[in-house]
Amino acid sequence: MDAIKIALLGMGTVGTGVVKILANNAHSITQKVGSPVVIKKILVKNPNKARNVTTDAELVTDFDEILRDPEIKIIVEIMGGETPAKDYMLSALKAGKNVVTANKDVVAKYGRELFEAAEASHVDFLFEASVGGGIPIIRPLKQCLAANYISEIMGIVNGTTNYMLTKMTNEKMDYADVLAEAQAKGYAEADPTADVGGYDAARKIAILASIAFGARVTFDDVSVEGITNISIEDIEYARELGFIIKLLAIAKQDEHGISVRVHPAFLPANHPLASVNDVFNAIFIKGDAVGETMFYGRGAGELPTASAVTADIIDVARDIRHNVSSRILCTCFEQKPIYPANKIESPYYIRLLVEDKPGVLAAISGAFGSQQVSLHSVIQKRKVERSTELVLITYRVSDENIRLAIGTLLGMSVVRKVSSVIRVEAEEIS
Repeated sequence: MDAIKIALLGMGTVGTGVVKILANNAHSITQKVGSPVVIKKILVKNPNKARNVTTDAELVTDFDEILRDPEIKIIVEIMGGETPAKDYMLSALKAGKNVVTANKDVVAKYGRELFEAAEASHVDFLFEASVGGGIPIIRPLKQCLAANYISEIMGIVNGTTNYMLTKMTNEKMDYADVLAEAQAKGYAEADPTADVGGYDAARKIAILASIAFGARVTFDDVSVEGITNISIEDIEYARELGFIIKLLAIAKQDEHGISVRVHPAFLPANHPLASVNDVFNAIFIKGDAVGETMFYGRGAGELPTASAVTADIIDVARDIRHNVSSRILCTCFEQKPIYPANKIESPYYIRLLVEDKPGVLAAISGAFGSQQVSLHSVIQKRKVERSTELVLITYRVSDENIRLAIGTLLGMSVVRKVSSVIRVEAEEIS
């Protein structure tokens, strides 16, 4: 039972978790693989830095020491960021070493190049931890649900924004206060743009859509909108109308092509995703054979993410033990058109501040009608000085038409402000 030697690139939060799991579960992992899995080297910036875990692995600062080591069969990239992570992984694959990564940025942008390198070298490239942290989702899509035609993936895949929206909903905290709290607790970075702007979720849904739909979907194909404009008023009105506001990552395919988007949405309170709160993630999938299924769990953190990384290490180690590789190649084998974001249809919630005088409602209804936007309901809410707040819900309409209607409203003297425009993610408005 010769040991299978691996190397880690990085020993931050996730790297520390991998070291712990491989040590704590060494006996069972050896039984599952058929050989011990041993960390031989770890790439770090500072070997002398104090760490909260001990390891017998050699700490090195030169990636070439790992690349040139013939005993190292698996390189685990957990340093994050695009550079130099992508170059290290590509060099490793070309050198005939298997690669495991948790790097959503690189997989979403350079996945094709890495898959082709892995296939050419007859080695494995696995990335379960790149989406959903400890939630198993990549492997289920590639294996367990492979017999299905997947028509829809809808998920809460960013714990930071889900935590913030949960706090805003349950405790009526405003956006600025809840962001400050999330940063204080370490849920949000000092620069939270990737999370609150929706970009983190966009990278993840690009990866999921590529696998589920069998076509290449990149980050640039995703229409992205974050949560920075969500207010307490919107959350309260959503609740009154039977909805919960969530930042959703949505990918759908039909005969017209693929649509991929990230945005806040009114989600019916009885939808399975509506009860996913705090830092938890969940991914809801529709398949023609399996029907509806949902994967739920912790989407980030030291041990949840390290759990997924270590599972990939075990999978690759099994392949090495049995002298096989690339059992499941890149599944993006079809060319499918990306549906233009401005053609995607859904109902909308719109909040307006208008002059409080006769004839305003008729004028606003006429403005929507001129752009083929049908109104399901118009509700007059609070008075704001000499103005009135209106909440409108439309029937299904294209993004293009709703934007034209909003443009018309902004040109009307009776409209003081268009406060919010939020999609409603529901099949029907009743």
